[in-house]
This record gives sequence, C-alpha cells and structure tokens, in this order.
Amino acid sequence: MLAYEELSEVERQVWDAFPTGAAVDLGPADPVDEAGWGAERTVRAEVVAALLLGVRSPEPGAVAAVRLTGARITGRLDLAGARVEHELTLSRCRFEEQVNLRGATMRSTALLSCRIPGLDGWLLNLDGNLFFENSVIDGRLTLTRARVTGELRLSGVRLTAGELLQPGEPGPAWALWAGGIVLDGGCFARNGFSARGGLRLVGAKFNGGLFMEGARIDNPGGDALTGDDLNASAMMLSDGFTADGAIRLPGATVRSRLSLAGSVFGNTEVALDANRLRAGELRLAPAATPRGSVDLQEAQLAVLSDNELGWPPDTRLDGLTYTSLQSAAPSLDVPRRLAWLARLPGYSPQPYEQLAAWYRKVGEDDAARRVLLAKQRRRRRTLHPLGRAWGRVLDATVGYGYRPWQAGIWLLALTALGTAVFTVGHPTPAQADPGAPFSPMIYTLDLLLPIGGFGQRTAWYWTGSQQWFGYGLIAAGWLLTTALLAGVSRSLNRQ
Repeated sequence: MLAYEELSEVERQVWDAFPTGAAVDLGPADPVDEAGWGAERTVRAEVVAALLLGVRSPEPGAVAAVRLTGARITGRLDLAGARVEHELTLSRCRFEEQVNLRGATMRSTALLSCRIPGLDGWLLNLDGNLFFENSVIDGRLTLTRARVTGELRLSGVRLTAGELLQPGEPGPAWALWAGGIVLDGGCFARNGFSARGGLRLVGAKFNGGLFMEGARIDNPGGDALTGDDLNASAMMLSDGFTADGAIRLPGATVRSRLSLAGSVFGNTEVALDANRLRAGELRLAPAATPRGSVDLQEAQLAVLSDNELGWPPDTRLDGLTYTSLQSAAPSLDVPRRLAWLARLPGYSPQPYEQLAAWYRKVGEDDAARRVLLAKQRRRRRTLHPLGRAWGRVLDATVGYGYRPWQAGIWLLALTALGTAVFTVGHPTPAQADPGAPFSPMIYTLDLLLPIGGFGQRTAWYWTGSQQWFGYGLIAAGWLLTTALLAGVSRSLNRQ
C-alpha cells in the first residue's frame, strides 16, 4: 500500500489530481535528450496503477481519471487481469518498460505521443476508445483477441518491432500482433503511420472499417499485412499506402469497399493474395505495377474497378466472379481486357466466360464474342498438333463460330478467283447437247457448293491445270462447309 509520504512531489500532483480527473502537465521535453527526463518529471508506474485500481475514491460529482503529460514512467505499468473503472490518458510520456494490459478490463485509454518499449494487450477488453496517436512503440504491439467497443487510433504511430530482430533471427518480424481483435468502431492508421515489421490481423473484425491511407509498412521478404479470414466493413489501403512485403487476405470479407487505389506494393514474390476474397467493391488501381503475383482466384466481387497497373505478368483469376466492371466505354475496353486475360499463367476458360457474361449483360454482344474467340485461341495452344491445325482452320474460316461471316468472304474470294480462271480457255461439253451455255461464275459456284447443283459441273469438264484447280475448289467447298457446320453447332451448343 502506497503511503502519501513516500510519494515524490510530482507523484503527489498526480495523486491529488486523480479524484477530480484534473490534468497534470509537466511541460514539454525533448524525447531524445535523456537529461531532460530527470526526477522533476518521474512518476513510478506503480503509482499510476494504484490510482487506476481504486486506491483513491472519486470526489462526489466528479469523474476520477489519470491525465498526465510529459512524465517519465519508471518501472512496469502492469494491469494484467485487472478491472479498471477509470480512464487513462498519458501524453508525451516515456515508458522505461513494456506496458502490460494482458487480460485487463478497462475504460477509454489514450497513450498519445508517447515512447513505449512494447505493449501486451492480449485479451484486453476495453469499453471505449483506444488511442496511440503519434506514439513510438519500440517493441511489439500485441492486441491478440482484444475487444474494443470504440475506435482504435494509430495515425502517426511508429511501430519498430522489426528493427529489434537480429539479422538471421528465425520467424517473421511482426510489429502488430492483433489476430482475432474485434473493433466495434473504426481502426485509423492513416498518414504518418509506419511499421518496421508486419501487421498480423488473422481473423480480425473491423466493424467500423480499417483505414490506412498514406501508411507505410516495411517487412522486406516477409508479409506486410496478413489478414486471413479478416472481416471489415471497409478497408482502405490507398492514397499513398506503401507496403514492402506481401499483402495476404485469403478468405477475407470486406462488406463495402477494399481500395488499393494509389498504393505501392508488391516488391515480393507474392504481391497480393486475395484468394476467396468477398468484397462489395475492389479498387485495384495502384500507382505502380506490382512485381509479384496478384491472386484473385475464387474471389467474389460485386464491383471490380482497376487500372492497367494493377495486373502484373503473374495474374491468377481462375474462379473470380464479379457483377460489374468499372469501365466508361466497355466496347473500347476490350483490347485492354484481353491483354489482362493474356497474363494468366495457363489456360482456364472461366475468366474468359466471366468477362464475356459481363459484356453480354451490358449489351456488348460483339465484345463478348471477341472475348470468347480469344478463349478458343488460348485453348488451341493446349491441343495436340492435329487439333491445333483444325483449330486454325476453324479460326480462319468462321472464327470458331463467332465470325460466320468469314465463310462468306472466303466464298466470294474463291468465286471471283474461279471465275477468272475459268474465263481463260474453253471447257469440253460432257455430252453432245450440254444444255445451258457455260458460265465461269456458275460453274465455280457449282464446284464450291457440295449440296445441290446448277447443272454446270455435270455438263462441262476441263483438262490440264483448270481440272486440278477445279478439284481444289471442290475440296475448299467441303472444308468451308464442314467448318461452317462445326461453327454453327458450337454456337447452338453455347445457346
């Protein structure tokens, strides 16, 4: 039990201010200059803990609280497992040892512009807001399975846990360990937030959203952010957000918008792993093309908004579904979308069919056909040589059924060529009275069309080079007819 007589002059100020919640300001001090943090601003951690745990009662009609600015906190502030009924606000303070809030139940707590050698808040239950704005946390910030009914503010915070690891030390460097955290309010780690080491947010729930615009995370060779099965109302990794390390969000759910617009990330083998992501909208429009892979396999999106920089050479989209693509002019966007699909590492029909379905939905049937034609051409690469050869015939003649008018062009071209060839010279009648006079154009059509006839082929015949040319026209006619029937059949099967 602390005795009042044992307290220093500074500690007595804090002791006397507590019952009314009055603030104690010890004035500014240089956070780097050790000489400026002497006895005149030293408060023992056990004094702060004793006040928070009820060693003094509030004055009637007042709300007791610890509000202290510019102090040096010596010893360890240990509130593990405690039930704290009073608010704690420490500003511009320096802690000598790690803060222990493990398993504590607390009211609103703010450690603003402080220097802290780590904080353990495992299973912390906090009714209110938890603020760390503009603080420097030299050790790991642990909030595993913590529950905060208000907001978590980390804007301007510097997490430097990764700098404490020795070169070659095994295991990833985690600056923030907050798997399973539940926040009813938003988490704000905006401009000025930086972390040397990764953020581990596996299974975290951000009911008020996660906002990291302009933040910077450095964990070279590791994960910048790991959020397997994360759940958030919104997630903003945008507007200058920078990550040196992988962003992993497999199985995550973002109910409204997940934005990477204007971000820089992906200086690793894996840039973005969003396998099985569920999001209302994904804005994949970074400021630079990631070097690593982007994986959206089996993701389900209501809206996909992107730019050309969002798709590196290693792009994986198999199973990705979306209701809408953000595009001002869908018909003019086809070449870019086909280049997007061309980045896929292997042939998969689903990404092409998904894109074609969206084009059909917005009334761009011609664009849908172009996409499906590109799918068949991509598939052709996987076939054996004979299949590839027949695929080229189908492509050249009827565009795999998506361009049947190409057969008409071939027919017109061969008809014109045959007419010119059979105009030179004179054919021999097959009988004494051939009937109708010889017509080079009708004779050519009679050779090209294998069904029916105009009587010219049976009434006249050629010898020499025209005879062999005629055989070629017959073969071309059968080839065109077969390809046309195959294309029509393919089209009918799709319907």
